[in-house]
Amino acid sequence: MSKISFCAIVKNEEKSLPQCLETVRNLVDEMIVLDTGSTDKTVEIASEMGAKVYHFAWCDNFATARNEALKYVQGDWILVLDADERLTPDGVSQIKDAIANPQTLAINLVRYEVGAAQSPYSLVSRLFRNHPDLQFSRPYHASIDDSAIALIEKEPHWQITSISAIAILHYGYQPGEIAAKDKLNRAKKAMEAFLATNPQDAYVCSKLGALYLQENRIEEGFELLQQGLKFCQDEPLLQFELHYHFANAYARKGDANQAAKQYQAALKQPILPKLKLGAYNNLGSLLQNSGELNLSERMYREALKIDPKFAIAHYNLGMIYKNKGQYQDAIAFYQKALKFDANYAPAHQNLGVLWFKLGDIPNSIEAFKDAIALYQESNPPEAQRLTESLKEMGLLS
Repeated sequence: MSKISFCAIVKNEEKSLPQCLETVRNLVDEMIVLDTGSTDKTVEIASEMGAKVYHFAWCDNFATARNEALKYVQGDWILVLDADERLTPDGVSQIKDAIANPQTLAINLVRYEVGAAQSPYSLVSRLFRNHPDLQFSRPYHASIDDSAIALIEKEPHWQITSISAIAILHYGYQPGEIAAKDKLNRAKKAMEAFLATNPQDAYVCSKLGALYLQENRIEEGFELLQQGLKFCQDEPLLQFELHYHFANAYARKGDANQAAKQYQAALKQPILPKLKLGAYNNLGSLLQNSGELNLSERMYREALKIDPKFAIAHYNLGMIYKNKGQYQDAIAFYQKALKFDANYAPAHQNLGVLWFKLGDIPNSIEAFKDAIALYQESNPPEAQRLTESLKEMGLLS
């Protein structure tokens, strides 16, 4: 039977690492933890939980650190997670079956981005054979993909597969985590340095271009995405990401027609449907803002066929029915959104509006209070604005 080694690089992860290790230790045969300079109890916790701990001086390059960790691995297969990730029980079950195929070189895992409303799923190559030719590349968003493709070209009997289950839960993209660990600045610094000497790397063009859009550096992001499309080969997932980010850039520039074309180009790519949720939702929003409510509704419903628990699609359908004056239907969609994301403040707020319109003042006040409590954590100015409006209406004292 094949043996699996768990492998992680860490620094000051005493809060997250125990939960991560707990989810993998009944699957794997050894746990390798490479510490890059922790000053908290990370090392002690890893050792106490049975991991073999090694040390490495951080050099602003995730690929270099991950490759260092691979040197200590003894198993036939390698599972790579970060401390802020958790392996799911469904993932454990399907991984056991997937590694049995003797021709499989690497297995892509579906990762759920906890707290990400727009695009909650990603596909990551985190499970692969312990093969000397498989190495990580790129200083940020490091992956084994380039080396796996090169190996398959040399030894074509190898295959890359995926498992259908949501295998990884990722907590690292929540706003508090991003700010606390200065993730955006670290990512930008690493990718800019890499791109300076690798200007034709379409993957980094996509990731850095999207980051520039997030920083409202629209023209710089636009230019990088164009550069990425120019050099992108026949890689459906990368093509999807470039078209998707390009669409976001056009939307930020106010060009709805070009944005819609880019979302449509993204949706044509032959990739895992779950990865398309953000494109369906954003195209739906463009159509909704243009008054194309029927087409917009179709996009949201397509998203819900893929993932019935996609809260933002339920919410957006609620907005469509609210605009149509079909309040009871809108309420039902808001409630579905809250069933799958109880912390969705705008859904609470719009429930309050509709309960008020229907004359149900107690339910209206309760919904508004829930919205205010959530906004106080995520958007204090909106919490203050809503509170003052409700006081003026006599709904709050």
